[in-house]
Amino acid sequence: MSPTPRSPHGVQEPGEKPAADGAPAAQPRPFVRRRTVLATLAAAGLGGIGVAAAPRAASAISGLSGRSGASAADPDFGPNVSVFGPDTPAEEIQAKVDSVFKKQEKAQFDKARHAFLFKPGSYDVDVNVGFFTQVAGLGLTPGDVKVAGAVHAEADWFDGNATQNFWRSAEGISVTPKGGKDRWAVSQAAPYRRMHVKGDLELDDGGWSSGGLMADTVVDGEVRSGSQQQWLSRNTEWKSWKGSNWNMVFVGAKNAPSGDGFPSPPYTTVEATPKVREKPYLYVDKDGGYQVFVPAVREDSTGASWSGGAPKGDSIPLGDFHVAKADESASTLNAALKDGKHLLLTPGIYELDEPLAVTEKNTVVLGLGLATLMPTSGKAALTVADVDGVKLAGFLVEAGEENSPTLVQVGPKGSDADHSANPTSLHDVFVRIGGAGAAKSETSLVVNSSHVIADHLWLWRADHGDGVGWETNPADTGLIVNGADVTAYGLFAEHYKKYQVIWNGERGRTYFFQNEMPYDPPDQGSWMNGDTRGYAAYKVGGSVTDHQAFGLGSYCFFNVNKSVVADRSFEVPRAEGVKLHHLTSVSLGGTGTIQHVVNDTGGPANGDSNVATVTAYP
Repeated sequence: MSPTPRSPHGVQEPGEKPAADGAPAAQPRPFVRRRTVLATLAAAGLGGIGVAAAPRAASAISGLSGRSGASAADPDFGPNVSVFGPDTPAEEIQAKVDSVFKKQEKAQFDKARHAFLFKPGSYDVDVNVGFFTQVAGLGLTPGDVKVAGAVHAEADWFDGNATQNFWRSAEGISVTPKGGKDRWAVSQAAPYRRMHVKGDLELDDGGWSSGGLMADTVVDGEVRSGSQQQWLSRNTEWKSWKGSNWNMVFVGAKNAPSGDGFPSPPYTTVEATPKVREKPYLYVDKDGGYQVFVPAVREDSTGASWSGGAPKGDSIPLGDFHVAKADESASTLNAALKDGKHLLLTPGIYELDEPLAVTEKNTVVLGLGLATLMPTSGKAALTVADVDGVKLAGFLVEAGEENSPTLVQVGPKGSDADHSANPTSLHDVFVRIGGAGAAKSETSLVVNSSHVIADHLWLWRADHGDGVGWETNPADTGLIVNGADVTAYGLFAEHYKKYQVIWNGERGRTYFFQNEMPYDPPDQGSWMNGDTRGYAAYKVGGSVTDHQAFGLGSYCFFNVNKSVVADRSFEVPRAEGVKLHHLTSVSLGGTGTIQHVVNDTGGPANGDSNVATVTAYP
């Protein structure tokens, strides 16, 4: 399959509209692109389990108590969680999801957070998923929760442009879509996990869409990527895949398209997923009790973890969790952690005057409804000791007005323990600096521990919204990895003022990287790294001897001053064990220049040639 035809260099021209197969149609449509490029160009005239022993002390399922004293079968999740059962009237469910969507459809920087949880059973409902909304089945496998209708994300609010459809999720549901196809038109921070679509699935809504994650998912029919500029499919199964653009990556995906022809088509295919743990999730057991399932680590895996039956892993009774509410203080939450509890963060914004400190091995911190942690005193939001098996999942970290040198730290500086048998993992952990107001943080995430698995990160210095500007929401770097044997699946890091990612640890592996450089350097002199123009998006430390990365994309859009140049997208040492596979640099609309793709190889990407690729380096 050839790359989606747009202009000669793959950038959609003003007035073009992607057709059903991703090609331009004859009908004119306002030019849409990666996020705010649209408005700028338009203005100028021109995105097998059982109940195993819990990792700590196990509790009996019967007689569990929630935080407020409710039974395990009826826990108090607070006002922002709606739990539906198969006996809930369909019109009541539809009215609830519709009322929330009406408020959340355009609420990109709103403070509301919501979770819709469906108990095992069958439902006839159409769930349109808006901002800061999680839709999840409470079954052990997706087949336990059956929806006839739709669980979908649209971009009607933005004229079909899905490049700002962030911060939402769908997981753990079997959907039989009416009409035979469902839609998940999203971009960053909108994971689609443990879903079973009994039909086809479309990933755009007629306009641009700019990347996302599908994991542990089965689609009986065809997946059509349409205008998606980049996408990661990990441990997935489908009948067929149609579409390509700049950076499409398949890891452990059954029936994935071949990646042999890169960059035409721009597919990167890794046959098996080397080592991964799926995201923990809440479910209801056969006795009606709530548990959190922690999937086991899988090695050299393909396809969904549940497609052959119940997945392997451990269940932790909800009674072993502190069910947190957003009005609780950091000291209250830390007291629960110190007392040996896991944390279930119900939807809301948690204002923290001290970091949440995870010090016990195997601790689970699981968010519902994009629960949000916000430091208020210039400290970190969350720190993790150098211990085995911590799981962080399903939450957003938002920087505050007072500068936080680091927002999340996994392992203290100098961590050297071996966690290969029981790695710490991060799943759907997102960071935002600005957009909802002025904010500051030098580094979003630092990983000092070894053997960490990062399963979907979006680290974002805001390029639009409130509190956005070169000096208004300063942030240097998205991710620094100092630990050894760290693996990232689905690493998104964007708009930081210096390096987006710095990888100093040995034997690091990245499967899919997506980046946009900062839009807003005021001039070249303001964006220099010594004698180098700008900063690479992805830098591997000069002393590293073993590092590999697969499916890398980096884009520029220097809309404040289009004469700005980045000398390169990727910067790595020349060492026998350092290898990069399938690299792409793009100048969006020709607005700015990336001179080289990696070191002094490849390029340029600029107004004359928007896309530059390197198949392998060295």
